[in-house]
Amino acid sequence: MNKYKELNPSLRTIMTPGPVEVDPRVLRAMSFPILGQFDPEFTMLMNETMEMLRDVFQTSNEWSFPVDGTSRSGIEAVLVSIIQPGDKVLVPIFGRFGHLLVEIAQRSGAEVVFMETEWGSVFDPQIVIEAIHTHKPDIVALVHGETSTGQMQPLAEIGKMCRQLDILFVVDAVATIGGVPVKTDDWNIDAVIGGTQKCISVPSGMAPITYNERIETKLQSRKRIERGLRDPASLDNEPSLVPIRSNYFDLSQIQDYWSSARLNHHTEATSMLYGLHEGLRILLQEGLEDRFARHELNGKALVQGIKGMGLSLYGNEDSKLPCVTCINIPGGIDGELVRNKLLHDFGIEIASSFGQLKGKIWRIGTMGYSCSRKNVLHVLGALEAVLIHEGHKLPAGEAVQAALLVYAESSKEEVSC
Repeated sequence: MNKYKELNPSLRTIMTPGPVEVDPRVLRAMSFPILGQFDPEFTMLMNETMEMLRDVFQTSNEWSFPVDGTSRSGIEAVLVSIIQPGDKVLVPIFGRFGHLLVEIAQRSGAEVVFMETEWGSVFDPQIVIEAIHTHKPDIVALVHGETSTGQMQPLAEIGKMCRQLDILFVVDAVATIGGVPVKTDDWNIDAVIGGTQKCISVPSGMAPITYNERIETKLQSRKRIERGLRDPASLDNEPSLVPIRSNYFDLSQIQDYWSSARLNHHTEATSMLYGLHEGLRILLQEGLEDRFARHELNGKALVQGIKGMGLSLYGNEDSKLPCVTCINIPGGIDGELVRNKLLHDFGIEIASSFGQLKGKIWRIGTMGYSCSRKNVLHVLGALEAVLIHEGHKLPAGEAVQAALLVYAESSKEEVSC
């Protein structure tokens, strides 16, 4: 007798900053038959995915494709591929994932200079620009939306200065792509890394990236084709710069795989690409502006509901990330107990936080397919019920009413337009 049960995961309302719920159409697409990686049908899907990514990243970059792996794989692929050992990299930190950029850059051989502002806030762009003039880096690496603190960093002025000074500007937009505007070209960003499991609402397992010709020039200067694919006569020809240290994350080789040359690098994650292709199709069918407005509206309704409950937000509201809401855990309340009750009694998952914020805040995501009126009202009602059950005094019923008022006002605005 087989001791292992048939897989049957519980249905959850996932309101974390990632992963989030996935559109059933994406799950259906991921169940389709496998195609060979060089089958014309499959290479057509690859090309279409690149086209759709250009639209989502708001760029004309030729090179817009996914790296196989979670979001971190995309960050590592970009940094390890462009950092020549000894390059100076400036990293402004305003949360956990800025520290990740520091660590990956250091492991890639960079001389890293970092600056940190108080968590719960972002940098005045002029402060970063002053640091750029002081340190004269080769690369600036910066997080756009920090899910650990619920904050979003303005990028346009920083990108403009980097371009004027011929500095490469790399942005982690894992939490923002598909949910808020990421204007790659207008903001002079040289490379952007996204994620599938947040606002794009596809399972974790791919990291969409885009980069321009400035990055491509750096890649080509370090390019080395894998030994087993090279002409034996060229084995002694090495790049002038130190070659890219990683094989799997070598963007110069992955680029050849996604180009018309189809130079084999790895076996593409077929079912994941089906899912990404369908997720991007759904996103663009909704329309970027409508999608951004949906994330803005549901985030606003959640915020007003939390305030109506008498709870306070963590962080500066002026720089709040629209799709992540951070809430101070009330005194005398066990934050993990509340999270467990939400999960087991209501089937709702919200997140705790990391590092210096561990045990101090809850984080609620309104991202992608999870970003809906139903989910916002559900999580507000459930959180209120659990807090009352745990003895916390609050104005019962006000949270959902405050959120409903936001939705009602939005409907009036739509009618008036």
